[in-house]
Amino acid sequence: MTTPSPRPRMPHALHALRATSFAIGALLLLAALGVLLHQPLLIPPIAASAALVHGAPGLPISQPRNLVGGQLLAAAIGYGTHAVTGSTSWGAAIAAGLSLGAMMLTGLSHSPAAATSVIVVLQGPPVVPFLPLLLLATVLLVAIGMLPGRVGGHAVRYPLAW
Repeated sequence: MTTPSPRPRMPHALHALRATSFAIGALLLLAALGVLLHQPLLIPPIAASAALVHGAPGLPISQPRNLVGGQLLAAAIGYGTHAVTGSTSWGAAIAAGLSLGAMMLTGLSHSPAAATSVIVVLQGPPVVPFLPLLLLATVLLVAIGMLPGRVGGHAVRYPLAW
């Protein structure tokens, strides 16, 4: 008989409030910039990335190298797959799987990025402006992710590694 693993410790309410506030701020900034640029900066995988940066800043997949590199790598794989398969569900599935493997092999694992490759295959956005906007969004998430540790004595530092 195996003993159940201990229940994960619940975060302090103030930590949850701070993470929530900074995540909302980051996502609102991306939405506002998207409106100003007439381009979507807030896409679902970026919202998931923000959740990792602010909710689990100590995880390897939350670190800047993984966030930025994983998103850009997965987008590139999405474009390559789209060139071969077109905008198909089959192609989207293949792109997500290829993205996972490529991220693992390069040490750039960032799970929300697999969804970015799916979006690229299914929607086929133009490389420009999509890739520069994706880069901008990820860099802003990293920059805003650094704020809580520098404001109000937040116990968790971000990033832990570059």
